[in-house]
Amino acid sequence: MNITLSIVPYEDKVVLSNLIQLYRYDSSEFDGYILGQHGLYLYKYLDHQWTEDHRRPLIVKVDGEIAGFALISLDIPRDFTKLSNAEKTNVISDFFIMRKFRRKGIGRQVAFSIFEQFKGVWEVRQTYENKPAYTFWKKVISEFTKDSSYQEEMLENELWHGPVMVFQSN
Repeated sequence: MNITLSIVPYEDKVVLSNLIQLYRYDSSEFDGYILGQHGLYLYKYLDHQWTEDHRRPLIVKVDGEIAGFALISLDIPRDFTKLSNAEKTNVISDFFIMRKFRRKGIGRQVAFSIFEQFKGVWEVRQTYENKPAYTFWKKVISEFTKDSSYQEEMLENELWHGPVMVFQSN
């Protein structure tokens, strides 16, 4: 199985937009996303993926077939993170592996690849209701850090409602 991770070029914006529809539908049972009047889920940050320097839209492929995406933000200042106290923090904004590719180690491999490619402090958060995401990220981060050093807190404030994990990728 050949897993690749690459930047989504602006020309493929529609591909990312379509994947975000699947992602929003999949997570709507946890996050309460609702369809707009045209039968689509809204995602206000789509164009920002190519207009803001700190954002990296990544597409996941397995043996050449689209399998998901990761939207990450790099070097985010402390004022814009939920838990990290680092001067600059990398953030997993959104992460999606299509159902047919789940439970095969693909998400884990993609996450490890991202953490290894973009060194620094990472913040990963999930909404409180999304227990499958929490289970996935707790396992992945524990394995990546070898259980040595990551911070985890359940935030219940105006900034966030759910678990947040912070760790260092060297």
